[in-house]
Amino acid sequence: MDISISPTSARCDEDTLWVDLSDGRTLGIPLTWFPRLLDATPEQRAEVTLSPVGLHWDEIDEDISVAGLIAGRGDMTRPSSRAA
Repeated sequence: MDISISPTSARCDEDTLWVDLSDGRTLGIPLTWFPRLLDATPEQRAEVTLSPVGLHWDEIDEDISVAGLIAGRGDMTRPSSRAA
């Protein structure tokens, strides 16, 4: 991944995390990929901090990297089942 790609904004709706990237792409990721975000209140979800490499939610202790999102990885702290 080109390390110059960074998030320019992030927002959540009822079931999706939307991340706008510096290269013009917008990623839509199911909140089910990130249980902490899924269980968070709308107010907690709105308190996101952007960094050059990812997203951070202090109150719910969630960190998501742009590289992980582009690679299609969800929450790496818990085992997940994969579709065939």
